[in-house]
Amino acid sequence: MQNKLNKLELTWIGKDDEPLVIEPRLLLYTPEYSFGEVETSTLPNGKPWPGNMLIHGDNLLALRALEQDFAGQVKCIYIDPPYNTGSAFEHYDDNLEHSQWLNLMRPRLVILRNLLSEDGTIWISIDDDEQAYLRILCDEIFGRSNYIETIVWQRAYSPVNLKKTISRSHDYVLVYAKHLTKDYSLNKLPRSVEANERYKNPDNDPRGVWKSTDSTAQAGHGTKSQFYVLSAPNGKQHHLTPGRCWVYTEEVMNRMIADNRIWFGPDGNNVPAIKRFLTEVRDGIVPQTLWPYTEVGHTQEAKKEIKALEFNTIFDTPKPERLLLRILQIATNPDDIVLDSFLGSGTTAAVAHKMGRRWIGIELGDHAYTHCAVRMKKVIEGEQGGISKLQNWQGGGGFKFYELAPSLLNHDKYGNLVINKEYNADMLAAAMAKHQGFTYEPDAEMYWKQGHSSEHDFIFTTTQLITAEMLETIHSQLSEDESLLICCTKFQPECRNKIPNITVKKIPKVLLDTCEFDHDDYSLNIVSVPVIEDEECDDANSEDYIYSDDDYNSADEPNLFNQ
Repeated sequence: MQNKLNKLELTWIGKDDEPLVIEPRLLLYTPEYSFGEVETSTLPNGKPWPGNMLIHGDNLLALRALEQDFAGQVKCIYIDPPYNTGSAFEHYDDNLEHSQWLNLMRPRLVILRNLLSEDGTIWISIDDDEQAYLRILCDEIFGRSNYIETIVWQRAYSPVNLKKTISRSHDYVLVYAKHLTKDYSLNKLPRSVEANERYKNPDNDPRGVWKSTDSTAQAGHGTKSQFYVLSAPNGKQHHLTPGRCWVYTEEVMNRMIADNRIWFGPDGNNVPAIKRFLTEVRDGIVPQTLWPYTEVGHTQEAKKEIKALEFNTIFDTPKPERLLLRILQIATNPDDIVLDSFLGSGTTAAVAHKMGRRWIGIELGDHAYTHCAVRMKKVIEGEQGGISKLQNWQGGGGFKFYELAPSLLNHDKYGNLVINKEYNADMLAAAMAKHQGFTYEPDAEMYWKQGHSSEHDFIFTTTQLITAEMLETIHSQLSEDESLLICCTKFQPECRNKIPNITVKKIPKVLLDTCEFDHDDYSLNIVSVPVIEDEECDDANSEDYIYSDDDYNSADEPNLFNQ
């Protein structure tokens, strides 16, 4: 207890509850909302890349559905979660509202971290309402040592005069790495025309255009050899100002002067400056933490982009395509996978597509159909809004639309969990493979080889009765170094432990206590508010006594798990 009290961490109502064990759902391909020519390939882990994915459904369930195949495969995650301004929690008091938001974010961030590649980064848009708390939460999940920076984005270009105090003009983007090693680096930003125009050639140096930089540094970082009186070629003596030292030792400085790399002005009397040639500058510019709207756009620009797509509904706080362009320039390269689990109007997917990145987008609301799918269709057809002209975008590519499958188990009229009647044989087999940690990949020759966890371990799911004779037949087809897990709804008692390398388990009994079933919406996971018990009302004979499960005998009601 003492150790817990001494630990510095963010706490809130519901944090210490039992962690959610989310059901690994299937993703059902929906061709009527898919579009274009989808390019499939192979992921670094050897599993297939199905093509760009647009997923409709609760993002916590969707992330869990992706986890088995995509863990460690996503190079960049960008999310723009609800900012917890109070509008979504108007019926809750402040501390519960805050707890609700943290309980919404925490399990999603845990899975998102698992999906990141070892060199991947996550970028999270947030404002001042939760920025400080999100930072601490991310420190816990990603590790404080993996924090990179907090970007300040100027989202507004003019004040809101209706504000009674101070008009806020910025939001934040928190940036974390999966593993921030000593040699870790991000991409440089492309050099702009404006940046290159700062380079001139007033002395007609044959090495080309250059820019002057300070030849002194802070004295506290200098050695004894960096303190001296510098003699210019014309004989003028240049003395250091207090608190400064020369960048180079006297010996090196003299070599630089002889090589015409020190500029003393057109008449030779100026303070010496170092000549930095454009040809010697790095390929790009190191990103800074302050992103003005002139460089990455603002909220009004984003709304205009959405409006230009002819949507009836405009989001309150959309992100401009230029903002996502910069993030993906820094964090990704062509063909890298980008994921956004709060897709909104589809900006992340649109920008990633135009930049030649692979992408996965998840959206719960109906605008997955009305906005995201429609927007991506326009992108594929070559729409010219946003960053299209900057990227010379002409269209192409495609995406697959997916729906989350319903829960594998749902409750019958007696409250028991039973196999969902919406599942056909193939769906059941695929779902059981996912639940048991197998890759669903039916063998063309051996009907019982429906999936594998290795070259020698297989799974077979069936609703048929498993008999001893069937086991003997399958066993005759198994190699000595192979094993098989059979999941079925019923089997003969003699099948249990009959063959050493064949394990038989009953559905749905095998799934009991593995995860939470029959829950389709985790968008607002209500936590229990602590209750102060009334000591005067703890008598079991009281009229208000509530029977526990132990007091109630349900043996007379059917329970499919015990059949």
